[in-house]
Amino acid sequence: MIEQVIFSIILIAAIVLFTKNVKKIIRNIRLGKSENRSDQPTRRLNIMLRVAFGQTKMAARPIPAILHFFVYAGFIIINIEVIEIIIDGIFGTHRIFAKPLGGTYIFLIASFEWLALSIIIACSIFLIRRNILRIKRFFGVEMSSWPRSDANYILFFEIVLMSAFLLMNASDFKVLQSTLSIPISSSAFPISSLLSAFLTSDMPSLILTERIFWWLHIAGILAFLNYLPYSKHFHIIMAFPNTYYSNLPPRASLDNMPAVTNEVKAMLDPSYQPTEMLAGTFGSKDVQDLSWKNLMDAYTCTECGRCTSECPANITGKLLSPRKIVMDTRDRLTEVGKNIDKHGSGYSDGKSLLDDYITREEIWACTTCQACIKACPVNIDPMAIIMDLRRYVVMEESKAAPSLNNMFSNIENNGAPWKYPASDRFNWSHDENN
Repeated sequence: MIEQVIFSIILIAAIVLFTKNVKKIIRNIRLGKSENRSDQPTRRLNIMLRVAFGQTKMAARPIPAILHFFVYAGFIIINIEVIEIIIDGIFGTHRIFAKPLGGTYIFLIASFEWLALSIIIACSIFLIRRNILRIKRFFGVEMSSWPRSDANYILFFEIVLMSAFLLMNASDFKVLQSTLSIPISSSAFPISSLLSAFLTSDMPSLILTERIFWWLHIAGILAFLNYLPYSKHFHIIMAFPNTYYSNLPPRASLDNMPAVTNEVKAMLDPSYQPTEMLAGTFGSKDVQDLSWKNLMDAYTCTECGRCTSECPANITGKLLSPRKIVMDTRDRLTEVGKNIDKHGSGYSDGKSLLDDYITREEIWACTTCQACIKACPVNIDPMAIIMDLRRYVVMEESKAAPSLNNMFSNIENNGAPWKYPASDRFNWSHDENN
């Protein structure tokens, strides 16, 4: 009974703490400007099922795609077993699903063990790729000690959780072999039955071992749950809403600013009346100026580096890294959220996303090719953040680069980016000999 009470207290505390942290993240996302992403729900659902659930964009890199599939599928399916552990922990039962499910339960446990082994192997290979092979896209100026450590912690944690699960089963298998009148087949425990050979035959020690690894497994899962909001691994939750709210217009299109559209329409038609009043500022200087979807992108980033590895500006040595843009946005948003928790919503720390986190050299290095958007496995749009920061620099500060100012003047005077008049545009077609 004491064990049940302790488990219930830990379970409730873990759920309450996780809920509290998730509410803060939702609060932070809602600091962004409103944006309508509720249209075409059927199409959005299809994108979510294909990209987030189906992992289709991972296939661009087959080896990590296969490894990630085992980790992803394993964690989703093995969580069925977590339900049983929670019920057992609350009510003091032991493998409560075994009797009602019968032969199906044996199949499930065997499947869980093979999946657990695949997770251990995949995570071990991921650790080797990061720390021994040191694949280039896992490094960069934004990948400081914490992002690199965070990735390693997650992989190590997953290996520990799956190892605890297998050792829990191994000790339980040996107990069942000794106590049941008809010994249980090792086919129900294909991996743990092999590990049981290394365990003692002393019954009290076996029962204690099973309890130790049972607690390590479930307590580790609850701890991992509360680590998620502080980690890049939060994408396992955020990937689903983020892909649902993906940008639906063609990837090559750039959105017009409603405020500018209203201004132009009013200039062309004095009788025009905008349907809604819009803010008087253009672009974004800080995270509160971005849309809520931009901020959701920031919390969804997996830090995989695919965007940066495909970015032509980064490849040619420019300062820009799309991954850094998204990570900087998340770091700044987290800082703003902490300021709200500590000082209230009206507090200003004198910092901003532009200049304090993202430099002007970075935003002007972007070619707007949108390779980063295509490469992202969860449909994050770093370019949208860059474009909004550019708009602020140009339209609020009037600090565009001289070359851009020349282009703006040419468009204003000649109706084209070039410095010659419209009447001369077709001169190239004339034969020089005539």
